[in-house]
Parts: sequence; C-alpha cells; structure tokens
Amino acid sequence: MGDAARLVTQARQRGLRLATAESCTGGMVASAITEVPGASSIFDWGVVTYANGAKTDLLGVRAATLDAHGAVSEEVAREMAEGARARSGADLAVSITGIAGPGGSEHKPEGRVCFGLATAEGCRTETVEFGARGRDTVRALSRDHAIALLLAALA
Repeated sequence: MGDAARLVTQARQRGLRLATAESCTGGMVASAITEVPGASSIFDWGVVTYANGAKTDLLGVRAATLDAHGAVSEEVAREMAEGARARSGADLAVSITGIAGPGGSEHKPEGRVCFGLATAEGCRTETVEFGARGRDTVRALSRDHAIALLLAALA
C-alpha cells in the first residue's frame, strides 16, 4: 500500500477530512490522494494557487505577507494552510509553496519548498531544501513530503 493509500485509510478510520493548497506542485498532492479508490470519503477540497493573486483571492493570504516575505516563505505557507482548512471545513490541510526550478536566487534557491500543516491545534510550518535536483524531482519530493506530513499528523 502506497503512502497516499495509507493516508486515505488512516483518515477514514479516524473520520477526518483533508484539504490541500498547492503552488509549485500544481495539484500533485490532490491527484495522489484522489487516485486512491474511496478518497471521496476523506477529501473534499484542493486548490492550486500558482499566482499570488490566487493565494490572496482563494485562500485569504494577506498581500502584506506576500510583500514582506515573498510567496516562498513559511509565513505564506502558514496562511495558505490555514486558509484552506478554514474555507474547506477540513480537519487537516497541507500547503506547499516553493521554487521547483529552474531558477531561484541567492536568497531563495531552486529546490527550496515551504510547507504548512493546519490542524485544530494550530499550524506548523517548515522549509525543506531539496536542492537543484530538477523540476520534476523537486515537485515529486514535495508531493511525497506533504503526504508524509499528513500521515504524521494522523499518527
């Protein structure tokens, strides 16, 4: 059983609903979850907010947060996850925002991805430096990491 299937099973056993807010992964987490038969019992809502305006309009990310920290930041990941949880009514919401590549800068290098995990207890964030391993690899690793965060929250 893959991680997404395990996630669906564990969420179903606990009676919990999940939501996703994705940027650089473009819906890969939602896709992995919904590939699992029966995912509709735990997954209501996923949104891809690739542009900053979408983050603001759909998730309630504050323009001031984007201006102060940039889209690739734990602050934005926090507001994305909190917005997804609040607007979807889910028990758990995960967010992803990062630089999959190519590109990046001295201050925000390629492969930097920020994650948020919102629960009833609050929201935690983290940054993972996957490195300049190529766009496809960074996106796949980000998908897998987000699923692992959700699984850990269910443990």
